[in-house]
Amino acid sequence: MAVNLKPPRALLAVRGVLLGSAAAGLRGRGRGRDDLTVVTLNDGAAVAGVFTQNRFPAPPVTLCKRHLRNGKARALAINAGIANAGTLGEGLEDAKESCRLVAALAGCRAGEVLPFSTGVIMERLPMKKYARGLQQCANNLKADGWLRAAKAMMTTDTVAKGVSRKISDGKRQYNITGIAKGAGMIHPNMATMLAFVATDAAIGVAALREWQRDIAAETFNAISVDGDTSTNDSFVLIATGEAGKPSARATRKLQSDIGEVCKHLAHAIVRDGEGAKKILTIRVRKGKNAEVCRRVADSVARSPLVKTALAAGDANVGRLLMAIGNAGDGFAPEKVCATIGGARVIKNGGLDSQYKEQETAKAMRKAEVEMEITLNNGNASATVVTCDLTEEYIKINASYRS
Repeated sequence: MAVNLKPPRALLAVRGVLLGSAAAGLRGRGRGRDDLTVVTLNDGAAVAGVFTQNRFPAPPVTLCKRHLRNGKARALAINAGIANAGTLGEGLEDAKESCRLVAALAGCRAGEVLPFSTGVIMERLPMKKYARGLQQCANNLKADGWLRAAKAMMTTDTVAKGVSRKISDGKRQYNITGIAKGAGMIHPNMATMLAFVATDAAIGVAALREWQRDIAAETFNAISVDGDTSTNDSFVLIATGEAGKPSARATRKLQSDIGEVCKHLAHAIVRDGEGAKKILTIRVRKGKNAEVCRRVADSVARSPLVKTALAAGDANVGRLLMAIGNAGDGFAPEKVCATIGGARVIKNGGLDSQYKEQETAKAMRKAEVEMEITLNNGNASATVVTCDLTEEYIKINASYRS
């Protein structure tokens, strides 16, 4: 069950975006459960994408990169259940066919379609079922299809993930809506499993790409569930322009709010981490530079020993010291200090003289735990959010394909 995470009740429509979902039965999903979505965009929409850096990128990722070179797209196709990864040339042909099928329905070119897949790796898409499902999706296209789309791309997720924001600029209103999926195989090296964020403001492709790069670094690239980077990670940012060009002040607000939407979605993924019962926020401060701080935070976030201690509420701070030490160079061990939930645990590279195990254990038993690591050799900082590692995670992944 997700940690302090509730599903969205409603999501705002974004002018220029229509979404239609359907149950295509791509991999024996529950009867009537949606697993396929088509998204159409208005002509002229600006689109930016960042994708996995796994050395085995799925064919849909390869095509998306190719199709997004000019920052334009007219349609998206998103399926759950089968990742179409590790499928070599046959999988690439399936992804190309999916683009051709969607293009025929959307009235655009195949090169204007972006395909996305998530699910089991090294299985091919059943294209006959896929094609039938696309027609149903086309019949269901509507402006308020965001929530249904969020549910359709879930795999081991227990909660649909979505959020909206709106800002006013005089007489104009700009909507932002984002949806995401992900619960396992999460340690992004670009973004997350799948995330789609759209606004109806007019934002140029160059600005959109710059925003996306900076936002991804502080949100989707600052989370971890299990330390594994997926073959299919994709984060797409869309600006349809249907609501017109915002003022300079509204543009700044828009950029900030898109960042908040992405932060909400990223943290929702961790809160819904497979088997998660606790959330751990790791703040590293006073570091030499941001890269060193991020390496330290990531090392702690990826440590199975830290994560299992968190699950048990075990104040075994030696595991924290070990994980910090595994982060490589860039800091002096004898200067490192740390607290857990405000309780002092490490000082100058050793056990803090003020350490109290009961106080630390009490902090670690909470559903949300904050850890602060001070490197004391600079002014940089970084924050990474992760979750605990429980027996339920093993059960979920041991039976993932069944």
